Amino acid sequence: MLSLCSRRVVLTVVSLCLFLPFSPSSCFALQVRHPLTPHSQSPTRHALNTARSIRGGSTSNEQISLQASSDDNSNGVTKVPPPQPTLKALFNFALPCLGLWISGPLLSLVDTAAVGLTALPGMGASELGALGPATTFIDGSTYLFAFLNVATTNLYASAMAKNAGDEQKAKLATDAVVRTAAKIALICGFGIMSLLFWKGEYLLALYVGEGGKHILKPALEYVHIRALSMPTSLLAGVLQSALLGAKDSVTPLVAVLASTLVNVFGDGALVVGLKWGIGGAAIATTMAQWAGTAAMWRPARNKLFTKSTPEQRAEHKVTSKDFLSFAAPVLTLILGKLAAFGVMTHVAAALPGEFTLASHQIILSLFFFVSPFLEVISQTAQTFLPQYYVEKTAVFNNEAQVLAARLLKLGVTVGGCIALFAAAIPRFFPFILTNDAMVQASVKPLALPLFLGALLTAPVAVSEGVLLARRELKYLAGVYMLSTILFPFGLFKLKTSGGPVSNVWYGFVFFQLFRAACFTGKLWGRPVIEKVATTLGLKKKQEVDFVHETNN
Repeated sequence: MLSLCSRRVVLTVVSLCLFLPFSPSSCFALQVRHPLTPHSQSPTRHALNTARSIRGGSTSNEQISLQASSDDNSNGVTKVPPPQPTLKALFNFALPCLGLWISGPLLSLVDTAAVGLTALPGMGASELGALGPATTFIDGSTYLFAFLNVATTNLYASAMAKNAGDEQKAKLATDAVVRTAAKIALICGFGIMSLLFWKGEYLLALYVGEGGKHILKPALEYVHIRALSMPTSLLAGVLQSALLGAKDSVTPLVAVLASTLVNVFGDGALVVGLKWGIGGAAIATTMAQWAGTAAMWRPARNKLFTKSTPEQRAEHKVTSKDFLSFAAPVLTLILGKLAAFGVMTHVAAALPGEFTLASHQIILSLFFFVSPFLEVISQTAQTFLPQYYVEKTAVFNNEAQVLAARLLKLGVTVGGCIALFAAAIPRFFPFILTNDAMVQASVKPLALPLFLGALLTAPVAVSEGVLLARRELKYLAGVYMLSTILFPFGLFKLKTSGGPVSNVWYGFVFFQLFRAACFTGKLWGRPVIEKVATTLGLKKKQEVDFVHETNN
């Protein structure tokens, strides 16, 4: 007994140092009442040995999972969780997926560079200043309907997991998800396009505030042109999400490559060649989004849709209500993000200094370029984790927690590297994005808060993906609601005092820190506290009871 307790203490310390590579579901061990029988041990031991061969399990973890699942074996049927995806499998999915996530920010970054480098002398700050609110506004309008993408991926992956043993039923169930998603996406797309043409000027004026009136006209031109791509953008979003739910990240990547090529050549012809400025950038991006959707449609139709009878469609029907059940919580989440960036841009536009808004736009574009490297890990969590949540057992939960911890470690590693790379651009190479010497000087102090904000995005994005896979929507919505209420107060105080724009980004750092603490605390806080308590000997009695019960 002493040897076993000592071993558990050592494993606890090591696991804390390695970002919880062991499962935090060890609390299940204390809830067990029934000893194992020889009949019930065999299939479960086989499942656990499979998991051990993949990730290297400890004796204590095997005992926990065996004991916690003994009740499931009483009827002679044991459901074995899917094997842990290998690192190669995760990368094979994530790398093409990265191309998808990075395409949108990359298009905006290309627009920023094209406009900033080709602006007439003395006009760089004005052109970039108009482009900043315009791109944030139009991208925010699209992002407002991201709940469709979240719902599509989640419902599609869940439908596949629930019908894993019947290929025909799985095809019918996933077909129903995609059809409903496409219909809602087109309705919402045409609706938001109409709203932007009807009330775009009024909404944009509210967005930029009094201090941004001089950039309203060129910004509105950009918004009106980009509005034409709204229906196809939302349709492409749900098709892409369904393909990702099917663990196919290569098909959408081809469409993204087509979109990127059209945008680069369009900016080269219209912005650099014809000197159309911000209007040319908007046309190039709109044409790129049309091209991307067209390139995705045919292969997506062949892969995602299947022929079915009216009776089959009725049996597997997915209603708009199923999607809208994601709407309120996820919309709160999305509005929280939009409010953060919207308030930041609003305050930056109101601060004194001719180059303040231009430098803010460069940092914002860089951050949006960084985010996909971490959001792709969030997407990986939403795609691979639902298969472990279809069964409410300790064994399945144990494997889900192991995968979540692996993704967290991967996210922190990737986040640190990409944050360093992004922060180096404004600090050492600002001439890459603008030819205005004053803008280059004003952007350098923003390198440090950009690094910190990008680094903290890693635990935020990964934990958010895990919580979405677990459908902890109310908790996510509550955190975003609280942070959205608190964050603007500090920024508006900065606006009143007229402080430097770097303070806007330091405020964003605290915003990310708050979210990181809330999300990771929800997922791993209790296991960490329990393991610390065990290490300090505060749970000695329970450990003795556990060993005694296991030996029996």
